[in-house]
Amino acid sequence: MHTRSQSDFSQGKISTNIIRLAVPITLAQLVNILYNIVDRVYIGRFMDHATTALTGVGICFPIVTIIVAFANLIGTGGGPLFSIERGKKNDAEGEAIMGNCMTLILVLSLLITLSGLLLRRPLLYALGASDVTFPYANAYITIYLFGTLFVMISLGMNSFINAQGFGKTGMLTIVIGAVLNIILDPVFIFVLDLGVRGAACATVLSQFAAAVWTLRFLTGPRTLLRLRIRCLRCRKKRVLRILSLGLSGFTMGATNSLVQIACNASLSIFGGDLYVGAMTIINSVREIVSLPVTGVVNSAQPVIGFNYGAQENGRVCQAIRFTASLLFGYTLIAWALVSLFPAFFIQIFNTDPDLLAVTIPSMHIYFFGFCFMAFQFTGQTTFLALGKSRFSLFFSLLRKVFIVIPLTLLLPHLGGLGVTGVFLAEPISNVCGGLASFTTMLFVCYFPIRRAAREQNQLS
Repeated sequence: MHTRSQSDFSQGKISTNIIRLAVPITLAQLVNILYNIVDRVYIGRFMDHATTALTGVGICFPIVTIIVAFANLIGTGGGPLFSIERGKKNDAEGEAIMGNCMTLILVLSLLITLSGLLLRRPLLYALGASDVTFPYANAYITIYLFGTLFVMISLGMNSFINAQGFGKTGMLTIVIGAVLNIILDPVFIFVLDLGVRGAACATVLSQFAAAVWTLRFLTGPRTLLRLRIRCLRCRKKRVLRILSLGLSGFTMGATNSLVQIACNASLSIFGGDLYVGAMTIINSVREIVSLPVTGVVNSAQPVIGFNYGAQENGRVCQAIRFTASLLFGYTLIAWALVSLFPAFFIQIFNTDPDLLAVTIPSMHIYFFGFCFMAFQFTGQTTFLALGKSRFSLFFSLLRKVFIVIPLTLLLPHLGGLGVTGVFLAEPISNVCGGLASFTTMLFVCYFPIRRAAREQNQLS
Protein backbone atom coordinates (compact mmCIF):
# COMPACT_ATOMS: atom_id res chain seq x y z
CA MET A 1 0.00 0.00 0.00
CA HIS A 2 1.53 3.28 -1.12
CA THR A 3 1.32 6.13 1.39
CA ARG A 4 1.78 9.85 0.85
CA SER A 5 4.80 9.81 3.17
CA GLN A 6 6.57 7.49 0.73
CA SER A 7 6.29 10.24 -1.88
CA ASP A 8 7.95 12.79 0.43
CA PHE A 9 11.61 12.38 -0.50
CA SER A 10 12.70 14.87 2.18
CA GLN A 11 12.04 12.14 4.78
CA GLY A 12 13.92 8.91 5.47
CA LYS A 13 17.37 7.79 4.31
CA ILE A 14 18.47 9.05 0.90
CA SER A 15 19.83 5.64 -0.08
CA THR A 16 16.52 4.00 0.86
CA ASN A 17 14.51 6.50 -1.17
CA ILE A 18 16.67 5.97 -4.26
CA ILE A 19 16.86 2.17 -3.97
CA ARG A 20 13.12 1.87 -3.26
CA LEU A 21 12.47 3.56 -6.59
CA ALA A 22 15.46 2.07 -8.43
CA VAL A 23 14.50 -1.58 -7.93
CA PRO A 24 11.06 -1.43 -9.59
CA ILE A 25 12.28 1.08 -12.21
CA THR A 26 15.19 -1.21 -13.11
CA LEU A 27 12.87 -4.19 -13.33
CA ALA A 28 10.57 -2.10 -15.50
CA GLN A 29 13.48 -1.14 -17.75
CA LEU A 30 14.51 -4.79 -17.94
CA VAL A 31 11.08 -5.72 -19.15
CA ASN A 32 10.96 -2.68 -21.43
CA ILE A 33 14.15 -3.80 -23.15
CA LEU A 34 12.39 -7.09 -23.82
CA TYR A 35 10.16 -5.25 -26.31
CA ASN A 36 13.04 -5.17 -28.78
CA ILE A 37 15.35 -7.82 -27.28
CA VAL A 38 12.74 -10.57 -27.62
CA ASP A 39 12.19 -9.53 -31.24
CA ARG A 40 15.92 -9.86 -31.91
CA VAL A 41 16.21 -13.21 -30.13
CA TYR A 42 13.36 -14.75 -32.12
CA ILE A 43 14.53 -13.22 -35.39
CA GLY A 44 18.25 -13.87 -34.87
CA ARG A 45 17.94 -17.49 -33.70
CA PHE A 46 14.85 -19.06 -35.23
CA MET A 47 13.95 -17.36 -38.53
CA ASP A 48 15.12 -18.35 -41.99
CA HIS A 49 17.97 -16.05 -43.15
CA ALA A 50 18.35 -15.13 -39.46
CA THR A 51 21.55 -13.08 -39.70
CA THR A 52 20.24 -11.01 -42.63
CA ALA A 53 16.88 -10.44 -40.92
CA LEU A 54 18.60 -9.47 -37.64
CA THR A 55 20.80 -6.99 -39.49
CA GLY A 56 17.74 -5.52 -41.22
CA VAL A 57 15.97 -4.98 -37.90
CA GLY A 58 19.20 -3.55 -36.46
CA ILE A 59 19.24 -0.92 -39.18
CA CYS A 60 15.94 0.36 -37.75
CA PHE A 61 17.53 1.08 -34.34
CA PRO A 62 18.33 4.74 -35.09
CA ILE A 63 14.68 5.40 -35.98
CA VAL A 64 13.44 3.61 -32.86
CA THR A 65 16.01 5.57 -30.85
CA ILE A 66 14.74 8.86 -32.27
CA ILE A 67 11.19 8.00 -31.20
CA VAL A 68 12.43 7.19 -27.70
CA ALA A 69 14.43 10.45 -27.77
CA PHE A 70 11.25 12.45 -28.34
CA ALA A 71 9.63 10.59 -25.42
CA ASN A 72 12.67 11.59 -23.34
CA LEU A 73 12.29 15.18 -24.53
CA ILE A 74 8.97 15.27 -22.70
CA GLY A 75 9.72 12.89 -19.81
CA THR A 76 13.10 14.35 -18.82
CA GLY A 77 11.81 17.87 -19.39
CA GLY A 78 8.56 17.67 -17.50
CA GLY A 79 9.54 15.08 -14.87
CA PRO A 80 12.24 17.08 -13.00
CA LEU A 81 10.16 20.29 -13.14
CA PHE A 82 7.22 18.31 -11.79
CA SER A 83 9.38 16.98 -8.92
CA ILE A 84 10.66 20.46 -8.04
CA GLU A 85 7.09 21.82 -7.89
CA ARG A 86 6.07 18.89 -5.67
CA GLY A 87 8.97 19.75 -3.36
CA LYS A 88 7.63 23.31 -3.19
CA LYS A 89 4.15 21.86 -2.52
CA ASN A 90 2.86 23.64 -5.64
CA ASP A 91 0.58 20.82 -6.84
CA ALA A 92 -1.43 22.99 -9.25
CA GLU A 93 1.65 23.85 -11.30
CA GLY A 94 2.77 20.22 -11.13
CA GLU A 95 -0.50 19.09 -12.71
CA ALA A 96 -0.25 21.84 -15.32
CA ILE A 97 3.23 20.65 -16.29
CA MET A 98 1.98 17.07 -16.63
CA GLY A 99 -1.00 18.15 -18.76
CA ASN A 100 1.15 20.24 -21.07
CA CYS A 101 3.50 17.28 -21.51
CA MET A 102 0.59 15.09 -22.61
CA THR A 103 -0.39 17.61 -25.27
CA LEU A 104 3.17 17.81 -26.55
CA ILE A 105 3.28 14.01 -26.83
CA LEU A 106 0.09 13.95 -28.92
CA VAL A 107 1.41 16.57 -31.34
CA LEU A 108 4.92 15.14 -31.68
CA SER A 109 3.65 11.57 -32.18
CA LEU A 110 1.53 12.62 -35.14
CA LEU A 111 4.39 14.51 -36.77
CA ILE A 112 6.89 11.67 -36.25
CA THR A 113 4.53 9.01 -37.63
CA LEU A 114 3.70 10.94 -40.79
CA SER A 115 7.26 12.03 -41.56
CA GLY A 116 8.65 8.55 -40.82
CA LEU A 117 6.22 6.84 -43.19
CA LEU A 118 6.93 9.32 -45.97
CA LEU A 119 10.73 9.19 -45.68
CA ARG A 120 11.37 5.61 -44.60
CA ARG A 121 12.85 4.32 -47.89
CA PRO A 122 15.64 6.89 -48.37
CA LEU A 123 16.17 6.99 -44.61
CA LEU A 124 16.76 3.24 -44.29
CA TYR A 125 19.29 3.27 -47.12
CA ALA A 126 21.02 6.24 -45.48
CA LEU A 127 21.18 4.20 -42.26
CA GLY A 128 23.19 1.46 -43.96
CA ALA A 129 20.57 -0.81 -45.55
CA SER A 130 21.62 -2.81 -48.59
CA ASP A 131 19.33 -4.27 -51.25
CA VAL A 132 19.51 -7.54 -49.30
CA THR A 133 18.60 -6.13 -45.85
CA PHE A 134 16.18 -3.36 -46.95
CA PRO A 135 13.06 -5.59 -47.25
CA TYR A 136 13.44 -6.73 -43.64
CA ALA A 137 14.12 -3.21 -42.33
CA ASN A 138 11.22 -1.72 -44.28
CA ALA A 139 8.77 -4.40 -43.16
CA TYR A 140 9.64 -3.86 -39.48
CA ILE A 141 9.76 -0.06 -39.31
CA THR A 142 6.59 0.53 -41.37
CA ILE A 143 4.48 -1.20 -38.75
CA TYR A 144 6.51 0.07 -35.79
CA LEU A 145 5.88 3.70 -36.78
CA PHE A 146 2.14 3.24 -36.27
CA GLY A 147 2.87 2.60 -32.58
CA THR A 148 4.74 5.88 -32.06
CA LEU A 149 1.98 7.42 -29.94
CA PHE A 150 1.86 4.38 -27.65
CA VAL A 151 5.65 4.37 -27.17
CA MET A 152 5.73 8.04 -26.28
CA ILE A 153 2.83 7.84 -23.83
CA SER A 154 4.16 4.79 -21.99
CA LEU A 155 7.72 6.16 -21.75
CA GLY A 156 7.15 9.91 -21.52
CA MET A 157 4.17 9.95 -19.15
CA ASN A 158 5.52 7.12 -16.99
CA SER A 159 8.00 9.69 -15.65
CA PHE A 160 5.13 11.34 -13.78
CA ILE A 161 4.20 8.06 -12.11
CA ASN A 162 7.77 7.49 -10.88
CA ALA A 163 8.17 11.15 -9.86
CA GLN A 164 5.33 10.70 -7.36
CA GLY A 165 7.05 7.73 -5.76
CA PHE A 166 4.90 5.05 -7.41
CA GLY A 167 7.87 2.96 -8.52
CA LYS A 168 5.97 -0.34 -8.50
CA THR A 169 3.14 1.14 -10.54
CA GLY A 170 5.64 2.54 -13.01
CA MET A 171 7.13 -0.94 -13.25
CA LEU A 172 3.72 -2.43 -14.01
CA THR A 173 3.29 0.06 -16.84
CA ILE A 174 6.17 -1.58 -18.63
CA VAL A 175 5.66 -5.15 -17.42
CA ILE A 176 2.13 -5.41 -18.80
CA GLY A 177 3.22 -4.46 -22.29
CA ALA A 178 6.42 -6.49 -22.30
CA VAL A 179 4.83 -9.71 -21.05
CA LEU A 180 2.20 -9.32 -23.75
CA ASN A 181 4.99 -8.83 -26.29
CA ILE A 182 6.71 -12.05 -25.19
CA ILE A 183 3.46 -13.95 -25.62
CA LEU A 184 2.49 -12.41 -28.97
CA ASP A 185 5.93 -12.56 -30.65
CA PRO A 186 5.98 -16.31 -31.44
CA VAL A 187 2.30 -16.19 -32.39
CA PHE A 188 2.74 -13.41 -34.96
CA ILE A 189 6.21 -14.42 -36.18
CA PHE A 190 5.75 -18.19 -36.53
CA VAL A 191 2.11 -19.25 -36.09
CA LEU A 192 0.80 -16.52 -38.40
CA ASP A 193 4.05 -16.70 -40.43
CA LEU A 194 4.48 -12.90 -40.55
CA GLY A 195 8.25 -12.87 -39.87
CA VAL A 196 9.66 -9.45 -39.00
CA ARG A 197 6.23 -7.92 -39.64
CA GLY A 198 4.89 -10.15 -36.89
CA ALA A 199 7.58 -8.94 -34.49
CA ALA A 200 6.58 -5.34 -35.19
CA CYS A 201 2.85 -6.10 -34.80
CA ALA A 202 3.43 -7.76 -31.43
CA THR A 203 5.47 -4.78 -30.25
CA VAL A 204 2.87 -2.20 -31.31
CA LEU A 205 0.01 -4.06 -29.61
CA SER A 206 2.08 -4.42 -26.45
CA GLN A 207 2.94 -0.73 -26.38
CA PHE A 208 -0.75 0.07 -26.80
CA ALA A 209 -1.53 -1.92 -23.64
CA ALA A 210 1.23 -0.10 -21.72
CA ALA A 211 -0.05 3.30 -22.86
CA VAL A 212 -3.63 2.50 -21.79
CA TRP A 213 -2.38 1.45 -18.33
CA THR A 214 -0.36 4.67 -17.96
CA LEU A 215 -3.26 6.96 -18.82
CA ARG A 216 -5.69 5.01 -16.68
CA PHE A 217 -3.48 5.41 -13.61
CA LEU A 218 -2.68 9.10 -14.12
CA THR A 219 -6.38 9.92 -14.51
CA GLY A 220 -7.53 7.60 -11.71
CA PRO A 221 -8.08 8.00 -7.96
CA ARG A 222 -4.79 6.45 -6.73
CA THR A 223 -2.44 9.07 -8.18
CA LEU A 224 -1.50 12.05 -6.00
CA LEU A 225 -1.45 14.57 -8.85
CA ARG A 226 -3.86 13.88 -11.68
CA LEU A 227 -3.80 14.31 -15.44
CA ARG A 228 -6.73 16.67 -16.04
CA ILE A 229 -8.35 17.89 -19.27
CA ARG A 230 -8.12 21.53 -18.19
CA CYS A 231 -4.34 21.16 -17.87
CA LEU A 232 -3.90 20.05 -21.49
CA ARG A 233 -4.03 23.64 -22.71
CA CYS A 234 -0.44 24.73 -23.21
CA ARG A 235 1.16 27.92 -21.96
CA LYS A 236 4.13 29.18 -23.94
CA LYS A 237 6.36 29.87 -20.91
CA ARG A 238 5.68 26.46 -19.38
CA VAL A 239 6.23 24.61 -22.67
CA LEU A 240 9.53 26.41 -23.20
CA ARG A 241 10.69 25.34 -19.72
CA ILE A 242 9.76 21.73 -20.46
CA LEU A 243 11.44 21.69 -23.87
CA SER A 244 14.50 23.57 -22.64
CA LEU A 245 15.21 21.07 -19.87
CA GLY A 246 14.09 18.08 -21.92
CA LEU A 247 16.37 19.03 -24.78
CA SER A 248 19.20 17.34 -22.92
CA GLY A 249 17.35 14.01 -22.68
CA PHE A 250 16.30 14.35 -26.30
CA THR A 251 19.85 15.16 -27.38
CA MET A 252 21.16 12.09 -25.58
CA GLY A 253 18.68 9.91 -27.47
CA ALA A 254 18.96 11.70 -30.79
CA THR A 255 22.74 11.69 -30.72
CA ASN A 256 22.63 7.96 -29.92
CA SER A 257 20.74 7.64 -33.18
CA LEU A 258 23.33 9.74 -35.02
CA VAL A 259 26.10 7.59 -33.55
CA GLN A 260 24.34 4.45 -34.77
CA ILE A 261 24.01 6.00 -38.22
CA ALA A 262 27.71 6.89 -38.28
CA CYS A 263 28.67 3.41 -37.04
CA ASN A 264 26.50 1.61 -39.58
CA ALA A 265 27.79 3.80 -42.38
CA SER A 266 31.45 3.22 -41.46
CA LEU A 267 30.98 -0.49 -40.77
CA SER A 268 29.13 -1.07 -44.04
CA ILE A 269 32.12 0.46 -45.88
CA PHE A 270 34.97 -1.16 -43.94
CA GLY A 271 33.34 -4.44 -42.84
CA GLY A 272 30.04 -5.06 -44.64
CA ASP A 273 26.74 -6.48 -43.38
CA LEU A 274 28.47 -8.89 -40.98
CA TYR A 275 29.94 -6.05 -38.93
CA VAL A 276 26.63 -4.15 -38.99
CA GLY A 277 25.14 -7.30 -37.48
CA ALA A 278 27.92 -7.34 -34.86
CA MET A 279 27.09 -3.76 -33.88
CA THR A 280 23.42 -4.73 -33.62
CA ILE A 281 24.35 -7.39 -31.04
CA ILE A 282 26.75 -5.08 -29.17
CA ASN A 283 24.04 -2.42 -28.91
CA SER A 284 21.67 -5.08 -27.59
CA VAL A 285 24.19 -6.19 -24.95
CA ARG A 286 24.78 -2.57 -23.97
CA GLU A 287 21.03 -2.13 -23.47
CA ILE A 288 20.98 -5.10 -21.11
CA VAL A 289 24.00 -4.14 -18.98
CA SER A 290 22.85 -0.49 -18.81
CA LEU A 291 19.49 -1.40 -17.23
CA PRO A 292 20.52 -0.85 -13.58
CA VAL A 293 22.20 2.42 -14.61
CA THR A 294 18.94 3.65 -16.09
CA GLY A 295 17.08 2.54 -12.98
CA VAL A 296 19.39 4.46 -10.65
CA VAL A 297 19.36 7.56 -12.84
CA ASN A 298 15.57 7.63 -13.12
CA SER A 299 15.15 7.11 -9.37
CA ALA A 300 17.81 9.62 -8.32
CA GLN A 301 16.36 12.47 -10.40
CA PRO A 302 13.05 12.88 -8.53
CA VAL A 303 14.79 12.43 -5.16
CA ILE A 304 17.41 15.10 -5.94
CA GLY A 305 14.85 17.43 -7.52
CA PHE A 306 12.33 17.11 -4.68
CA ASN A 307 14.95 17.88 -2.01
CA TYR A 308 16.32 20.76 -4.07
CA GLY A 309 12.82 22.26 -4.30
CA ALA A 310 12.38 21.72 -0.55
CA GLN A 311 15.78 23.42 0.08
CA GLU A 312 17.14 20.30 1.79
CA ASN A 313 20.67 21.00 0.57
CA GLY A 314 22.42 18.40 2.73
CA ARG A 315 20.17 15.67 1.38
CA VAL A 316 20.83 16.81 -2.20
CA CYS A 317 24.58 16.30 -1.61
CA GLN A 318 23.96 12.89 -0.05
CA ALA A 319 21.91 11.86 -3.06
CA ILE A 320 24.64 12.94 -5.50
CA ARG A 321 27.35 11.06 -3.59
CA PHE A 322 25.26 7.91 -3.29
CA THR A 323 24.33 7.99 -6.98
CA ALA A 324 27.96 8.37 -8.09
CA SER A 325 29.18 5.53 -5.86
CA LEU A 326 26.42 3.15 -6.88
CA LEU A 327 26.85 3.83 -10.60
CA PHE A 328 30.64 3.47 -10.53
CA GLY A 329 30.51 0.20 -8.60
CA TYR A 330 27.94 -1.31 -10.95
CA THR A 331 29.57 -0.21 -14.24
CA LEU A 332 32.91 -1.61 -13.04
CA ILE A 333 31.28 -5.00 -12.41
CA ALA A 334 29.42 -4.86 -15.73
CA TRP A 335 32.66 -4.14 -17.62
CA ALA A 336 34.31 -7.16 -15.96
CA LEU A 337 31.44 -9.52 -16.82
CA VAL A 338 31.22 -8.47 -20.46
CA SER A 339 35.01 -8.74 -20.84
CA LEU A 340 35.20 -12.20 -19.23
CA PHE A 341 32.13 -13.77 -20.83
CA PRO A 342 31.51 -12.06 -24.20
CA ALA A 343 30.37 -15.23 -25.98
CA PHE A 344 27.62 -15.79 -23.40
CA PHE A 345 26.07 -12.39 -24.11
CA ILE A 346 26.48 -12.66 -27.89
CA GLN A 347 24.88 -16.11 -28.13
CA ILE A 348 21.69 -14.79 -26.57
CA PHE A 349 21.01 -13.25 -29.96
CA ASN A 350 22.84 -15.33 -32.55
CA THR A 351 25.03 -18.44 -32.75
CA ASP A 352 26.47 -17.90 -36.24
CA PRO A 353 30.21 -18.76 -35.91
CA ASP A 354 31.26 -16.05 -38.38
CA LEU A 355 29.28 -13.41 -36.53
CA LEU A 356 30.62 -14.63 -33.19
CA ALA A 357 34.19 -14.43 -34.46
CA VAL A 358 33.98 -10.74 -35.37
CA THR A 359 31.76 -9.67 -32.46
CA ILE A 360 33.94 -10.93 -29.57
CA PRO A 361 37.02 -8.74 -30.28
CA SER A 362 34.78 -5.81 -31.23
CA MET A 363 32.94 -6.09 -27.91
CA HIS A 364 36.20 -6.09 -25.94
CA ILE A 365 37.16 -2.78 -27.57
CA TYR A 366 33.71 -1.18 -27.33
CA PHE A 367 33.24 -1.85 -23.59
CA PHE A 368 36.77 -0.93 -22.52
CA GLY A 369 36.58 1.64 -19.68
CA PHE A 370 32.80 1.28 -19.38
CA CYS A 371 33.03 2.36 -15.71
CA PHE A 372 33.77 5.93 -16.81
CA MET A 373 30.17 6.16 -17.98
CA ALA A 374 29.26 6.42 -14.28
CA PHE A 375 30.73 9.93 -14.22
CA GLN A 376 28.76 10.97 -17.31
CA PHE A 377 25.50 9.64 -15.90
CA THR A 378 26.02 11.22 -12.46
CA GLY A 379 26.72 14.62 -13.97
CA GLN A 380 23.78 14.44 -16.39
CA THR A 381 21.39 13.23 -13.67
CA THR A 382 22.34 16.07 -11.34
CA PHE A 383 22.04 18.75 -14.01
CA LEU A 384 18.61 17.47 -15.05
CA ALA A 385 17.33 17.10 -11.47
CA LEU A 386 18.32 20.68 -10.61
CA GLY A 387 16.84 22.13 -13.80
CA LYS A 388 20.22 23.25 -15.21
CA SER A 389 19.33 22.68 -18.83
CA ARG A 390 22.30 24.44 -20.46
CA PHE A 391 24.90 22.26 -18.75
CA SER A 392 22.91 19.09 -19.34
CA LEU A 393 22.52 19.91 -23.03
CA PHE A 394 26.18 20.82 -23.49
CA PHE A 395 27.51 17.56 -22.08
CA SER A 396 24.97 15.55 -24.05
CA LEU A 397 26.36 17.14 -27.20
CA LEU A 398 29.99 16.96 -26.10
CA ARG A 399 30.30 13.19 -25.75
CA LYS A 400 28.26 12.13 -28.75
CA VAL A 401 28.41 14.92 -31.35
CA PHE A 402 31.86 16.37 -30.68
CA ILE A 403 33.71 13.19 -29.68
CA VAL A 404 32.04 9.91 -30.74
CA ILE A 405 30.73 10.80 -34.20
CA PRO A 406 33.92 12.51 -35.47
CA LEU A 407 36.05 9.65 -34.12
CA THR A 408 33.73 7.04 -35.66
CA LEU A 409 34.17 8.63 -39.07
CA LEU A 410 37.87 9.52 -38.71
CA LEU A 411 39.59 6.64 -36.88
CA PRO A 412 38.86 3.93 -39.49
CA HIS A 413 41.00 5.91 -41.94
CA LEU A 414 43.99 6.24 -39.59
CA GLY A 415 46.80 3.70 -39.51
CA GLY A 416 44.69 1.05 -41.21
CA LEU A 417 42.40 0.71 -38.17
CA GLY A 418 39.31 0.04 -40.27
CA VAL A 419 36.44 -1.42 -38.23
CA THR A 420 38.58 -1.34 -35.08
CA GLY A 421 38.52 2.46 -35.27
CA VAL A 422 34.71 2.43 -35.23
CA PHE A 423 34.62 0.46 -31.96
CA LEU A 424 37.44 2.51 -30.40
CA ALA A 425 35.40 5.73 -30.56
CA GLU A 426 33.11 4.67 -27.70
CA PRO A 427 35.70 4.04 -24.93
CA ILE A 428 37.59 7.23 -25.81
CA SER A 429 34.39 9.25 -25.47
CA ASN A 430 33.50 7.53 -22.18
CA VAL A 431 36.72 8.72 -20.56
CA CYS A 432 36.79 12.25 -21.99
CA GLY A 433 33.07 13.03 -21.79
CA GLY A 434 32.54 11.35 -18.42
CA LEU A 435 35.33 13.17 -16.61
CA ALA A 436 34.39 16.54 -18.15
CA SER A 437 30.72 16.17 -17.13
CA PHE A 438 31.46 15.02 -13.57
CA THR A 439 34.12 17.66 -12.88
CA THR A 440 31.85 20.46 -14.06
CA MET A 441 28.96 19.11 -11.98
CA LEU A 442 31.14 19.20 -8.87
CA PHE A 443 32.03 22.88 -9.25
CA VAL A 444 28.67 24.11 -10.60
CA CYS A 445 26.30 22.07 -8.42
CA TYR A 446 27.80 19.93 -5.69
CA PHE A 447 30.29 22.30 -4.01
CA PRO A 448 27.92 25.35 -3.94
CA ILE A 449 25.07 23.22 -2.56
CA ARG A 450 27.38 21.72 0.06
CA ARG A 451 28.40 25.23 1.18
CA ALA A 452 24.73 26.19 1.42
CA ALA A 453 24.08 23.07 3.52
CA ARG A 454 26.84 24.02 5.95
CA GLU A 455 25.44 27.51 6.29
CA GLN A 456 22.00 26.05 7.02
CA ASN A 457 23.49 23.85 9.74
CA GLN A 458 25.31 26.78 11.31
CA LEU A 459 22.13 28.87 11.40
CA SER A 460 20.14 26.04 12.96
